[in-house]
Amino acid sequence: MTNTACIQNESRRRFLHGVAGLTLAIYLPGPAMAATEAGASASAKTDAFEPNAFVRIGRDNSVTVVSKHLEMGQGTYTGLATIVAEELDAAWPQVRVVGAPANVKLYKNLLLGVQGTGGSTAMANSWDQLRKAGASARAMLVAAAAEQWKVPASEIQVSNGVLTHGLSGRKATFGELAEAASLQSVPTTVELKDPKDFKLIGTHVPRVDSRAKTDGKAIFTQDIHLPGMLTAVVAHPPRFGATVKSFDATKTKAIKGVIDVVRIPTGVAVLAKDTWTAKKGRDALKVEWDETHAFKLGTEQMFAQYRELAKSPGAVARKDGDTESAFAKPAKVLRAAYDYPYLAHSPMEPLNCVVQLTKESCEVWNGEQFQTVDQDNIAKLVDLRPEQVSLNMLFAGGSFGRRASKTSDYVLEAVSIAKAIDGRAPVKMVWMREDDTKGGYYRPAFHHALEAALDDQGQLVGWRHRLVGQSIMQGSPFEGFVKNGVDPTSVEGAATIPYAIPNILVDLQTPKDIGVPVQWWRSVGSTHTAYSVETFIDEIAAAAGQDPVAFRLKLLGKHPRHAGVLKLAADKAEWTTALPPGSQGERRGRGVAVHESFNTFVAQVAEVTVKPDGSLRVDRVVCAVDCGLPINPNNIRAQVEGAIGFALSAALHGAITLKDGEVQQANFDTYPPIRIFEMPKIEVHIVPSAEKPTGMGEPGVPPLAPAVANAVAAATGKRVRRLPINPDELKA
Repeated sequence: MTNTACIQNESRRRFLHGVAGLTLAIYLPGPAMAATEAGASASAKTDAFEPNAFVRIGRDNSVTVVSKHLEMGQGTYTGLATIVAEELDAAWPQVRVVGAPANVKLYKNLLLGVQGTGGSTAMANSWDQLRKAGASARAMLVAAAAEQWKVPASEIQVSNGVLTHGLSGRKATFGELAEAASLQSVPTTVELKDPKDFKLIGTHVPRVDSRAKTDGKAIFTQDIHLPGMLTAVVAHPPRFGATVKSFDATKTKAIKGVIDVVRIPTGVAVLAKDTWTAKKGRDALKVEWDETHAFKLGTEQMFAQYRELAKSPGAVARKDGDTESAFAKPAKVLRAAYDYPYLAHSPMEPLNCVVQLTKESCEVWNGEQFQTVDQDNIAKLVDLRPEQVSLNMLFAGGSFGRRASKTSDYVLEAVSIAKAIDGRAPVKMVWMREDDTKGGYYRPAFHHALEAALDDQGQLVGWRHRLVGQSIMQGSPFEGFVKNGVDPTSVEGAATIPYAIPNILVDLQTPKDIGVPVQWWRSVGSTHTAYSVETFIDEIAAAAGQDPVAFRLKLLGKHPRHAGVLKLAADKAEWTTALPPGSQGERRGRGVAVHESFNTFVAQVAEVTVKPDGSLRVDRVVCAVDCGLPINPNNIRAQVEGAIGFALSAALHGAITLKDGEVQQANFDTYPPIRIFEMPKIEVHIVPSAEKPTGMGEPGVPPLAPAVANAVAAATGKRVRRLPINPDELKA
């Protein structure tokens, strides 16, 4: 990354100085720099400031960090602000964060290649970028002070937002120097702090969004109220692929407060003065659906197809050695097959979006997660240029991948409604919980078939892993990532198995004509591959008569970070110490799993109690995390705790099932998250590291279910082959 000056001439300096005090950005070279200049010029002509920087320091002494990543509860705003404040030597109370506008040239996710939040990339792709931004701003403030005070810059100290010259006793705040600093040249190179000198990174700092979310000042989509705005609720077809044949809105229009009823590509929208009236209007609507092209299979029919596909070779995702020879005359062969259901994202804040459409522009307010994709898709829908589409990124109440829609489905639906009424009023589209559960996008259902070959010494010499499931990438803007028929999100965690096995074959069958929409779900492919790999490895260790931790460690000689978290988790869980026995027929067990996802390494040890009736309680989870240098340790712990709760919900309860193509679940009564009494005691241990930070939003999810299942096997002797865990299969 090149640190390039964003202030190129005196007139531009005057503009930026007049609007914001000091503004600094780190840009990509080449085209991005040209876009920066164009953006600044346009802003100057309209006498309005378009944020195109990561750091802004105002005369009021505020330090504003412009976040290109969505804050949806994961702590991104706090993490990014910490990076900047550390290199800037700002006082934490003076730091605030705002969301960046949609502008891929300025705010591209350097790991995803588009502007968006996902893949646990926020810290990883911003680390160097924001350190340089903070350090450059600091250097400009120091240069301004040195010039004013007529002293060498090397003699000036910066701490807690104050610049001090010890020999003369001169002091100044950032705000007092912002005007002068804005006239300084942005340094082409900066010296970054030695990690031993960090004061904020690695410590606890209060979250920047906590106060606003506590006192009600935080703005979510539901908080947006525009003059004349209408609220829309949509009637969607009961089966995927069905369309509107006809509808009768007579009873709907008779309801006081209903303003309009319009047909859109995804259904029929009822517009009213408020959400409740719109919902009542939808309930009164009569719609006849055309199901000519509707998907009508049930869950068991689908899995029957998947199991049949698993009998034939698929597209090769990994091939090491000679598996044919390894399985020719092994001493022992183990086989296992697993089924994983569709899973809904179920964020606490259901999907919603506000749209104001004119002939010249389209403005959107929502918990915006996928700016580039949404901006382009909206522009095509309403025949505008992408730059005529503005996206206001608000707080989001969770997402887990749902708001990063590869097709912009719910955003386009909101825009379609505004288009259908010719933009005569702003529109707030609201989805009920049932709308997303029954008609949203899901984690794909998968079937896995595995085989392991052991020699007469109990050594694992062959491994075959076949996966069957829908592709997330196909038909999306990221279809180019599919190589030779292999979607990397389908096989991650399987094709990347870290264990030292001389002969490995991993292949993938992607079924066709499955009309259920699928999308990335928190930790994506690793949600099912980690389970297959880690429960099967556990089973192999038992067959070889070896301790599960020791067996893994022998196979992880070339993967020290995997081994490191595994050893730490086992040590903190007192792995070699027997669990106290259960009471009244209860069976107790301890299980382990280790997995890498998004370049973060996580091991978990679960302790469970299984009652005679098969009911299961997870008592304790001990987790070890290696995510590189920990920026905010408390936030890392919070993410792991949330991930464990999220993963445990899926392991114990999560399943989207279909009957004749209709989703059977609707709300939390039929698709329940875990309740507070089901939450285990959690311990999180963070590995000290000097490596660059990696993500923590997702990696805490994959090891949980296999660790629990391995603990169940230790307690009952029964292996769980299908999720969610069925208590009837665990009865004594």
